Amino acid sequence: MAKLRDCLPRLMVTIRSLLFWCLIYFYCGLCASIYLLKLLWSIGKGPTQTFRRVAREHPPACLNDPSLGTHCYVRIKDSGLRFHYVAAGERGKPLMLLLHGFPEFWYSWRHQLREFKSEYRVVALDLRGYGETDAPVHRENYKLDCLITDIKDILDSLGYSKCVLIGHDWGGMIAWLIAICYPEMVMKLIVINFPHPNVFTEYILRHPAQLFKSSYYYFFQIPWFPEFMFSINDFKALKHLFTSHSTGFGRKGCRLTTEDLEAYIYVFSQPGALSGPINHYRNIFSCLPLKHHVVIIPTLLLWGEKDAFMEVEMAEVTKIYVKNYFRLTILSETSHWLQQEQPDIVNKLIWTFLKEETRRKD
Repeated sequence: MAKLRDCLPRLMVTIRSLLFWCLIYFYCGLCASIYLLKLLWSIGKGPTQTFRRVAREHPPACLNDPSLGTHCYVRIKDSGLRFHYVAAGERGKPLMLLLHGFPEFWYSWRHQLREFKSEYRVVALDLRGYGETDAPVHRENYKLDCLITDIKDILDSLGYSKCVLIGHDWGGMIAWLIAICYPEMVMKLIVINFPHPNVFTEYILRHPAQLFKSSYYYFFQIPWFPEFMFSINDFKALKHLFTSHSTGFGRKGCRLTTEDLEAYIYVFSQPGALSGPINHYRNIFSCLPLKHHVVIIPTLLLWGEKDAFMEVEMAEVTKIYVKNYFRLTILSETSHWLQQEQPDIVNKLIWTFLKEETRRKD
């Protein structure tokens, strides 16, 4: 009987793990079936239109706007990969490092590059696999450990030991992980529309609404098919994410201009440009939940109330993992793309957080 009691906790962990992976593979299959039906429907309506793709050989002028900063490259020691970033502000000023989400790249921080360069060396990075940064072929090269090490090595290569770290969406996930694993590297943490990673994994298993909103996480586990679906109809799915009523920018804030949207399409229409970004998601279920999860850095969490991908309740729960000053600001009638949609409000909230004195909670 004693042996049975000793084995029971291990058995329960095994059963929970088995159910977890069964759920993942079931939902992967379900998502694949839905997208396959969408593809067949599109082909039936107009096969020529479905496979039409405009050649884009030259970048839009906005990507070379000198007011945004200087395009730079750095090759890091650990992986040997070359990273692209845009930097604004004088060298020697405190570093503000900006980590974008999916499907974005450095340009999603254009409003912040202009705003914060007066007091910071602002660096907007293209993450591993994105834009002009090198993109390893194998999915194993996109594990969370690799992504965390990238940021650590980039700080070293830029000549800094710490930074103000800001992340949005998937970049927010990486920012949380950096703050957890290397708190000495982060002066202050600012995350936009992404909860603490443990909150996300626990919440998604208990709330079907979030499971549905995160369906793309499961769809992305399938090889090559997600990349193909993003590219059909001249990247209609990508345009839809930013412009549709359900997932796009809110009606009250800034809108993407035609040139802004073309910048996104240009970057992700380059050969192989979608595989790296989607590979980020292909390792996530084997890396979460985290063993170490406490954040000891002063933290600001900004959240768009109308986020189509993240339930706002996760933002409230996140505070239990931050053992330091924590501020949550939820902006009403705003979408997932917060720093682009409401740049003036977001920048003001960041300035306030950066300038106020914060102290660790007892």
